[in-house]
Amino acid sequence: MAQRPAPPLAAEYDLEGLQTDFPTATELQRFVYDQTQTVLNLKGRSNQVKYQVALAALNGEPVDPRYLGTDNPYVDRADLVPEEPLRPVPERAAGLPPTAQVASTFFSPMIPHPDRESRSRKQQVQCQFRKYRNGIITYEVLGPIEPRPEGVKLDKFGKERPEIIRWVDPRTGEQILRDKDGVYTERGTRLRAVLIRQGVWQNWVDRDITRSDTSLLRDVWGDDQ
Repeated sequence: MAQRPAPPLAAEYDLEGLQTDFPTATELQRFVYDQTQTVLNLKGRSNQVKYQVALAALNGEPVDPRYLGTDNPYVDRADLVPEEPLRPVPERAAGLPPTAQVASTFFSPMIPHPDRESRSRKQQVQCQFRKYRNGIITYEVLGPIEPRPEGVKLDKFGKERPEIIRWVDPRTGEQILRDKDGVYTERGTRLRAVLIRQGVWQNWVDRDITRSDTSLLRDVWGDDQ
């Protein structure tokens, strides 16, 4: 008489076995992760919910998204170095023309870093300059964004680690360097001085838009606007 095939492994799990072998949520989450690569969020749940969700995951059944987690269960958050949240990009300056009216652009990775400590190490930032048809010139620092460890503390293994990671974020959003009346902002005056010294101001930033803006040649009389 032929032997009956053994039941699939998933069918061998039951609530009693899980409760006996994995008395804590951490142990249960790690076991489920080892078997299925599913990350569960079970801490603080009632025992009934906790083990039923784990059993469902082990048996390949759908798990309610509210019981799913994102962090590897073997990683203890207390062992992680906290990170300061990254701030959003500053708003584009009010009153700027739409970007469709840009006459010329210039990108430079050689602008001195606005952060004093970074600048002391000769670090530079990436900056986008735009000249609009009405004469406005803008700048926008794009990055780079870099982590900066701050403070020192000992972890549970006696090794030194930072207390927190803060971000050196030089991003500015698009801001006015020179307005349509030809008046420079304070920061714009300083950036202009740097660009003049680098020999790019006249030829690349404040360039003659009659040569760089081909739309002027396509619409000589301005009737298409």
